[in-house]
Amino acid sequence: MDYKRILVEDRETHTTVTLNHPERRNSLSLETMTELTRALRETGESKARGVLLRAAGPVFSSGHDYADMVGQDLSGMRALLRRCTELMVTIQSIPQPVVAAVQGLAMAAGCQLVATCDLAVASEEARFSTPGGIGGWFCTTPMVAVTRAVGRKRALELLLTGEAIDAPTAADWGLVNRVVPAKELDAAAEELLRRATRGSPLSKGIGKQAFYAQVDLDQAKAYAYALEVMASTALTADAQEQMRAFVEKRLPAFQGR
Repeated sequence: MDYKRILVEDRETHTTVTLNHPERRNSLSLETMTELTRALRETGESKARGVLLRAAGPVFSSGHDYADMVGQDLSGMRALLRRCTELMVTIQSIPQPVVAAVQGLAMAAGCQLVATCDLAVASEEARFSTPGGIGGWFCTTPMVAVTRAVGRKRALELLLTGEAIDAPTAADWGLVNRVVPAKELDAAAEELLRRATRGSPLSKGIGKQAFYAQVDLDQAKAYAYALEVMASTALTADAQEQMRAFVEKRLPAFQGR
């Protein structure tokens, strides 16, 4: 379908989704969030093995578009933030790995977007911030994803100071997986996505969803949940093929079932 704020390119093995509103610093307007959510859901139901999320222009995303928000009543604000939450949940609920390629500044909900993606590669020029701490509107919903990515003390430093961190710091804190020179960003992100999408797509999708289901459970509940998932998926055709191929000393041939 036609999109106004994003570009969607279906490649041989994956789908590339590009934030494409650089004149508005790729802000997460209601229209942009709606298009992103729709594109990700459609990709989730496709045969694509993964998703590469990138952005056009010098800024990855400046966060929410205040033009949508000035003068909104409580009902309208809730609707906008629900749409943002829906986008973030969609990223983690589709079966394919989603890799962010961050070429520039990721602020507020833009930083939340990076923290929500399964994996992320950043250019040396990238910066990350949750600037609500120095403004009049605290980054309360971005802190949900950021805290889960970097931990309490580092999240609170980002949130309370509102200051930007550079790409190496973001990697050290766990907000991104690695940092590369700007000219290598797309290639590095595609290579990480390639490695993250090897093997059975069925197994990968179940594994990704199981990760998010167990990650915030206490250890006993996490093990109980993971045990049931692993036991039941051992009976899938792809799991049995993996076992037989190992025993027979050959490469597996997965069928996605």
